[in-house]
Amino acid sequence: MRSILEESMLETRNMPLENRPRLPRIPLSKRNRAVVRALNPMLVTYLEASRDLCETDSILLGAALAVCRIIGAKLPVAGRATQKSSAIPAWRKRIEDRIAKARALIGRLTSFRSGNNRPRIMRTVRMAFAGTNISLSQPDITQKLTERIDDLKQKIAAWGKRIRRFSERSRWFNQNRLFQSDQKRLYKSLERPEVCGAGPGPDQADTVAFWRGLWSEPVNHSEGPWMEVVASQNASVTPMDPVAITPEDVAEAVRRAPNW
Repeated sequence: MRSILEESMLETRNMPLENRPRLPRIPLSKRNRAVVRALNPMLVTYLEASRDLCETDSILLGAALAVCRIIGAKLPVAGRATQKSSAIPAWRKRIEDRIAKARALIGRLTSFRSGNNRPRIMRTVRMAFAGTNISLSQPDITQKLTERIDDLKQKIAAWGKRIRRFSERSRWFNQNRLFQSDQKRLYKSLERPEVCGAGPGPDQADTVAFWRGLWSEPVNHSEGPWMEVVASQNASVTPMDPVAITPEDVAEAVRRAPNW
C-alpha cells in the first residue's frame, strides 16, 4: 500500500492542472473506508514536510489516486480526452428526433399524394398506415393521406410547444439558482448587447436637468379628508429619532455582499 502511495505521489508531483486525471467518485463501502483509514496516517509525514499549498495539493491528489488504484476503481486512460456531456438534454434530443421523423414522413406522404409511386415511397406509406384498415387502393385514399398529414403537423406543433415550455422552465430555474449564487453573473447574462453600451452616453447636464425638473418642482397634491382623520389619530405617537448612517455601518452591511 505504501509503495502504491509513493508511486502515485511521485506521478502527481508538479503535474499541471490540465493533465491531472479526473478521479471517479468511489462508493462509501466498509472496504473503501478501511483503505482510506489505513492511508491517512501515512500522509502525516509528507504533509508536515510540505513547503507550500501546491505541494500539499499534489500530495492529497496522489493519495486519492492511490486509493482508487488500491480498490480497483476505473480510471481514465492517459492521453485520452475526457468525453464531455452534450449541452442538449436527452429529453430535447428525443423530441427533436420525433419531429425530424415526422417531417420526413410528411414529405413522403405528400410525394405519394402527388403521384410518386416509387418502391421506397410506397413502403413508407404502407408503414404509416400499418395497423389500420386503410388500403392504398381504396377510393378515398387522398382524403386519408390529408388527414394523416394534418395529424402529423399537429403533433409537430405540440412537440415544438413542449420544447419551448420545458426550455422556458429550465431557463427560469437556472436564473433563480444563479441569482442565489452569483447575482453579478446573472445580471450580466440578462444584458442585451444591442442595447447596453451601444452609442454615446447621455449628456450629464441634460440628465441633471431632467431629474431636477421632476423632483424640484412643487406639486399640489389632492389630500382627502381621511388623511386628516388619520393624522389626528396618530398625533400622540412619538416620532422616531433620526437615523445617522456612518461609513462603518455601510461597511458592516456590505461586508458579506458579493464583490461586484
